[in-house]
Amino acid sequence: MNISFLGNWRKRHSAARGTALAVAQESDPEGVAQLLSECELLRARAASAGVELDDTPASLEALDQLQPRWRDHPDDPDELTWLGNDAGLYLGTVVVRTVPGARWQLWPDERPVVRLGSGREVDVVEAGLQWAAVGVPELSQLYAEVAEG
Repeated sequence: MNISFLGNWRKRHSAARGTALAVAQESDPEGVAQLLSECELLRARAASAGVELDDTPASLEALDQLQPRWRDHPDDPDELTWLGNDAGLYLGTVVVRTVPGARWQLWPDERPVVRLGSGREVDVVEAGLQWAAVGVPELSQLYAEVAEG
């Protein structure tokens, strides 16, 4: 369903959330990590397919094996974007929780990325969007590359 005022409301509140994240990033990085790990749409889709998202690399492999029904028959035109965003945030969550030295970083445009101990930044949201749209890169493959250094 496309309700124009709802789209405008989402834009305003997303911007406000981004500003709040930027402030919270400095004072409560663990709280920011918790917020970014919610990924409600992805978790719901995975659960309906019998996949448990337990924030481990194995769960990324399970996600890669899901049938991508959302590509062919989206219930909502924005679903692909939201699912891809969630997939990227989930990938980032797994990296931050399992790769030593990895942490969330906000770019100046308030986009969350993962910064590795080496200083390399990984745009996990863009990777998630690509995964949702075309299946490449596989989330588990990208995780393996990131975890290697």
